[in-house]
Amino acid sequence: MAGMEGLGRLFDIGLAVAPVDINTSDAATGKYIDMSHATGVTIVAITLAGGADDLTFDVQQHTQATSAGTNADLDATGVATSTGIDHFYIKAETALDNDEAWVKVSQTAASEAVVVGATYGTQQKLVAIYVAADQLGDGYRWLSVDVACTTSTSQLMAVLYILHDLSRQRGPANLPNLLNAGAANA
Repeated sequence: MAGMEGLGRLFDIGLAVAPVDINTSDAATGKYIDMSHATGVTIVAITLAGGADDLTFDVQQHTQATSAGTNADLDATGVATSTGIDHFYIKAETALDNDEAWVKVSQTAASEAVVVGATYGTQQKLVAIYVAADQLGDGYRWLSVDVACTTSTSQLMAVLYILHDLSRQRGPANLPNLLNAGAANA
């Protein structure tokens, strides 16, 4: 007997940043995602090898599904009732082939997670940043991630959101709108 699918029961997937050469754009603005129907999200980035410059993931929180609302860093400096990111995980190797171990990178709580280019720049990377819904400040329901890098070397990257511990478990075709859980899917 086949097991129940995870998509719709355990997790949902959304786009944060479409594939981009971070070198030519210098920064990539992430899409918004509604955190009201999950206990957390893992932001997953994949990059090809690039230059030795740092790659910065800046997590933002929002009061509306558009930039018309209030936008702030995900940390206590941005909003007193929120908490920042104190660690993330990375897999890195010259050519990722699924034999790599996750390495935990600890940091002082902040809205940014920085992948140090001097350490990881010449390697392909998988980066996983977990944010619990209760890390968002009071009145904030949406999250986004912006990525910046000032490298002169081509570095292809894509970023996905993986929402998990869904409060509304449904078949994949009936999952809530990821931008605004109360709105119909487009």
